[in-house]
Amino acid sequence: MPRPSAGSHHNDKLHVKKGDNVVVLSGKHKGQTGKVLLALPRDQKVVVEGVNMVTKNVKPSAGNPNGGQEQRELALHASKVSIVDPETGKATRVRRAIVDGKKVRVAVASGKNID
Repeated sequence: MPRPSAGSHHNDKLHVKKGDNVVVLSGKHKGQTGKVLLALPRDQKVVVEGVNMVTKNVKPSAGNPNGGQEQRELALHASKVSIVDPETGKATRVRRAIVDGKKVRVAVASGKNID
């Protein structure tokens, strides 16, 4: 049986999904909001649009014949972000509830559906 990768979590679940609007809770990007572009549950990380931008030097290739520098987002740890409440626009925790026989995510602060 192969060993799990370093830092992997036993259930590989995140409280956010691709497409969610989130706010950064800590670090130098605290307070910034954006949409989750990529969720990496195995590494417990997320990539948020417009947050944690870095300049990357790119070699010329078939897709980019000139190369040069480009701005791109780096991943943040999932614990540093929280879902934006659809009613208040502030950070909220998420609870799962069954509505009309379907399991949906609900904002704890306002009780509104997120899904």
